[in-house]
Amino acid sequence: ELEKLGLRDDVDLHVYEVPVEYQTVQRLIPALWKKHSPQLVVHVGVSGMATTVTLEKCGHNVGYKGLDNCRFCPGSQCCVEGGPECIDSVIDMDTVCKRVSALGLDVTVTISKDAGRYLCDFTYYTSLYQSRGRSAFVHVPPLGKPYTAEQLGRALQAIIEEMLDVLEHSEDKIHCQHEH
Repeated sequence: ELEKLGLRDDVDLHVYEVPVEYQTVQRLIPALWKKHSPQLVVHVGVSGMATTVTLEKCGHNVGYKGLDNCRFCPGSQCCVEGGPECIDSVIDMDTVCKRVSALGLDVTVTISKDAGRYLCDFTYYTSLYQSRGRSAFVHVPPLGKPYTAEQLGRALQAIIEEMLDVLEHSEDKIHCQHEH
């Protein structure tokens, strides 16, 4: 749906479906970062428990015990051996949530600090580790429970555009501080 809607003109949108497989995530996420060198990667995952569109603040390194679609689970139960326990996104999710909520879309947006210790969290941590925090993760409820594809597409469009805006403004501040 987001591919149909697109983003603002100065943004190249690349959409990939990531399999629910630990080993594929460990290969694919670094390869995509290397291929595109993006300003930001936003992962979107479906959660059967979600009733809102949820912005995840951080990814976790340990606690992965569930088998993936290939019936595999990392023996170490972690994403990156020796990596930090938790990595926060550089995106201020509270600001993004407030801004998107103020747009009056017919979708509720909330914040979370736990993406669930399964492939969503595993993917998010892997991407955060690869990008030094320049990733985001959005959990969405299953289609029709309660939102349509169009509602979710418009919400994701607004969320990503706000994330890019927040990221650009935070980088302006960083550059400004370095010049003094």
